Amino acid sequence: MGALRTKLYEQLFVGAHPDGRLTLLNRLLIATIVLAVIGAALGTEPTLSPAWQRGLLIGELVFGTIFLGEYLARVYAAAEAPGEGSAWAKRWAFMRSWLGIVDLVVVVATLAPLVAGDAAVLRVLRLFRVIAVMKFGRFSLAVKSVWQAIADRGDDLIVTAALAFVFVLTGATLLHVVEGSIQPEQFGSIPRSLWWAIITLTTVGYGDAYPVTVIGKFIGGTLALSGIAFVAMPTGIIAAAFSDAMQARRDKKIQEMREHLERLDEIDENVVAKLEKLERASQTQPGSRGLD
Repeated sequence: MGALRTKLYEQLFVGAHPDGRLTLLNRLLIATIVLAVIGAALGTEPTLSPAWQRGLLIGELVFGTIFLGEYLARVYAAAEAPGEGSAWAKRWAFMRSWLGIVDLVVVVATLAPLVAGDAAVLRVLRLFRVIAVMKFGRFSLAVKSVWQAIADRGDDLIVTAALAFVFVLTGATLLHVVEGSIQPEQFGSIPRSLWWAIITLTTVGYGDAYPVTVIGKFIGGTLALSGIAFVAMPTGIIAAAFSDAMQARRDKKIQEMREHLERLDEIDENVVAKLEKLERASQTQPGSRGLD
């Protein structure tokens, strides 16, 4: 049983396998998640034929059974997690973790619609099946690196967001002053002008609100050009942090390889020393010369 649990832990938990890559079982789970999310999206289409609806219902049962088995296997194999604590303490820690909670919610959201009697509850639970896509987080080191990069550059991103808010509020205020009396529906108040300022700063520009005076157009153009810089700033900050995270990961891998090689050298030296000791011991035994 211990060997089975160890094998499950290496197969299910990313990073537990010796080579650190995605295992075959994890790849199959990713494919299952993709199919489950596609099925959940198709299930919201009311014009599907009865045959398609029956097929999706069977798919829900299959996916729910797979996710339930995966969750139980993860709980069972979590006892192999490194660190101190009993097997049940490690299992409880996994069940309380973010990924453990996501797994449980996905299982409930997938299987509950099959037994729910209330139509309103059924519709809500069906929508929650789409959160299966959140399970991708555990399979992607890139996702973890992105979140780590955002956390490391949190202060820089907060400053950028604050500057963007100042520009948006300034642009909305100026347009309210300049064109509030001309276009009261769009710029009659600062809150109304904020919608225009946001879509202008983000360079979206839906066209439902736009300035008509020369001064208003100048303010709009300035805000739009500023938006290019403000969109690029957080992108550059996150890209730099992501690059640093990838470099740190590579450095860690290199350090682990060096440590592994050093341990191998120590093992080789110990083996050589033991062999030399055995050879010396055999040479000093009585009668060894005669045997030679």
